[in-house]
Amino acid sequence: MTNDIPAVVTEAVLKRTTQDLSHYPQVQGHDFSKKGNQYDELFKGYKNMGFQATKMGQAMSILNEMLECRDTDEGCKIYLGYTSNLISSGLRETIKFLVKEKLVDVIVTTAGGIEEDLIKCLGTTVVGDFTLSGESLRKEGINRIGNLLVPNENYCKFEDWLMPILDTLVKEQEEQNIHWTPSALIKRLGKEMNHDDSVYTWAYRNDIPVYCPALTDGSLGDMIYFHTYRQPSNPLRLDIVQD
Repeated sequence: MTNDIPAVVTEAVLKRTTQDLSHYPQVQGHDFSKKGNQYDELFKGYKNMGFQATKMGQAMSILNEMLECRDTDEGCKIYLGYTSNLISSGLRETIKFLVKEKLVDVIVTTAGGIEEDLIKCLGTTVVGDFTLSGESLRKEGINRIGNLLVPNENYCKFEDWLMPILDTLVKEQEEQNIHWTPSALIKRLGKEMNHDDSVYTWAYRNDIPVYCPALTDGSLGDMIYFHTYRQPSNPLRLDIVQD
């Protein structure tokens, strides 16, 4: 039969395998029919599931290597970097867990990654829809972050909470000659918030430094700017270079 099929077709469709693939792991999913807690087996099996699950499994292996390295004599530091949308979302709780359990050594994030955590301690963020009109919502005092909705009054609460703290920081700056940096300010804000749900409260409690070179690029920067009108001759000074 194959003798009647054009060679170009058999070459494309009936091409014989000439390479030995036996050294590659076989694609294998998890057997959920097994009884008991199978989380360890499930996660280890990700590497052989294929597609993005394989990448997830490889990432978990790298993370385990990093954690094991911390326990050696040579040691290593684990840096955690993320943008503000992760804090705005429910992944904030995952990040908080890592910080609370001291599974990271240093954090590097954006201004929104700082302020959104603090704001969520003062007000609620809810799940909306990506298709909602940002313009229409804004007219009603609602901010949209993707499919998340944040009442603008949350930012007003943030200002009310922050301004007295900035007053104190300026006073300490002058009376105690304190040299404020973004990391020092973030540490202080985590201390002042003193909230078990806050990533930066746990960073303060566990002495994990948090760096944010563009700390003024967001609502927090607006508040610091507004504060200069309260004390125009003696504003808060932040040294980004020192960090």
